[in-house]
Formats: sequence, C-alpha cells, structure tokens
Amino acid sequence: MSRRGIIVHPHELDDIWAEEAQSANLNVLGLHPVGGPDAHLTLESAIHFHLLPESKRLFKKLDKMGMQVEYEAHAMRWLLPEDVFASAPSLFRMDEQGNRQKDYNLCVSNPDALRFIAKRAEHLARMLTVNSDNYFFWLDDVPGIRCHCEKCRALSASDQQLIAVNAMVKGIRRYNRNARLCYLAYMDAIHCPQKVAPANGVFLEYAPFYRDSHRPLFDETCEKNVREVAALRDLLSLFGTQHAQVLEYWMDNSRFSNWTRPPKYMPLDEAVMAQDVQAYRALGFASITSFGCYLGADYRELYGKAPVAAYGRLLAE
Repeated sequence: MSRRGIIVHPHELDDIWAEEAQSANLNVLGLHPVGGPDAHLTLESAIHFHLLPESKRLFKKLDKMGMQVEYEAHAMRWLLPEDVFASAPSLFRMDEQGNRQKDYNLCVSNPDALRFIAKRAEHLARMLTVNSDNYFFWLDDVPGIRCHCEKCRALSASDQQLIAVNAMVKGIRRYNRNARLCYLAYMDAIHCPQKVAPANGVFLEYAPFYRDSHRPLFDETCEKNVREVAALRDLLSLFGTQHAQVLEYWMDNSRFSNWTRPPKYMPLDEAVMAQDVQAYRALGFASITSFGCYLGADYRELYGKAPVAAYGRLLAE
C-alpha cells in the first residue's frame, strides 16, 4: 500500500485537519515542530502537546480513521542539550578554528556522544508514542554546521549525519525492535554519503529544500532543481527504495509565506506536482508526503479551505 501523507505543526492539528486528510484519501499525518535555531524548544513543546487529553483524543480518532501519526522533527539540539557542554565539551562539534561549540549537532567521532544521543533518541521515542514504526529525528536545521575535529573533518555532512542516524536507530530499537529511522537528504546532506553505510533500519527521506517549487523537479533547464536531484539516484542506490520517502513542499504554506504569519493565500501548483509525483513513482518511491504548515485555523479563517482534496487526488493518481 502506498503512503500518502501531509505534515502540519502540532498546534495546527484539529478535527477539521483530520477530516480533510481522510476525505483526501491520505493515510499518514506527520507532526512537525517548527524548525530553525529554536527547534529544540518547539520539540519540547511538542512533547507537552503529546501528553494533553485533547491530543490523545485526536490521536485516537486518527487511528480509527486508519491514519498513521508520525513526528518529524529537527531533534539533535534536544538530544544533546547545550547544558551538557560544561561537563563534556568533547561530545560537541568543533568549528573550523578548532573550538568546540555547543550550538548545533555533535562530534560523531566521539563514541560517548553517539551513546548519549542513542539513549536520548530511545527516550524521545518512548515519550512520543505513535502508531507507526517510522521515526524522523533529524539533525539540526542549520546549514554549514558539522564537526571539524581531526577525526571528523574528512567526513562530509552526509557521512556525519549517517553516523549519527546509525547510532540513534540502535537506541530507538531498544524501545521498538521494529523501528526504522530516516536519513534526511536535505540541505548540506542532500549529497550521498561516501564513507558510511546505513545500519539496519535506516531508510531514505528525500527533501529537496532548495528546489524551485514552481518548476518540475526534474526540469533539466532549472539550475536549482538540477542541483537538488544530482545525487538522488546514488541515494536510492545506497539506501534502496524500500520504505524510502519523499518529503516535498507543494503544500508548505510556511515556505510560501516566508515563515511569517499571517499566512498568505496558497494555490496548489497542480501541474508541477503531477509531474513530480509521476517522476517519483517511476524512481520507486511508494511513500510521498509534503509539508502542509500554515494551513490551519488561521488560514481557513482568512481564505477558506486549503487545497487538500486536490493534493490527495494527485497523490492517488
């Protein structure tokens, strides 16, 4: 069965979203705490949201609808909190000047750092209980941030991410032995890892963030899109197509609103999406989703319903 999803911010989830997703024949609803430099704080808020009685009611409703609920979050700054830095700076990344930094990501060559994030990932999975075996705990949402210590500097951002993901999936599987964790091909890590192989349970999530969303992704006359797809076949060769997921931006009104509220009106570019979906299916992707943020109650109040029905129809064709 193909997976057809939409991803919203936790605070945007309500009965209307659930019913629109079901009417659009979607079967996966992702919850995405707001990314960016403060993603660790929004993830903490999402953990609190998850515990609320109203959230439990909505999750039960979605489960009865046959909808898988999954969290997709930039989690590394939460997994390795900055207050650990004072006692264990070697767990954190080194910048190009040779200084340890407590801001983002980690030193993937430090076994203690990998053990730490594996345990924290297990803890996070236990708190964010879902009706799915798929987990999406991403590295920090900041480009150009990787470790440059003597052991790490020869590793690309992609290889460093995969080392971290391989450690985390082992931790999560202590809680859920069937767990799968994504490698997010995104920003600096859109390139294929060269020196590290995925561990058992790691799958590909492909998110071409720098694409031109108003041109078909595989348009060879669009320089942005050519760069974003350059490594896609190599990524699929390394990770395989089983469980591989597309994470797109066709419905991402936070992006189209420049991450600023109030949300702008968002028409769905059906022609572009239709071509993209056809191309993704031809490559072997059976799981496709898109951010659908900034389309909640405030959007409906301003503009009426978002084009969820058209989106679902295009995914099902």
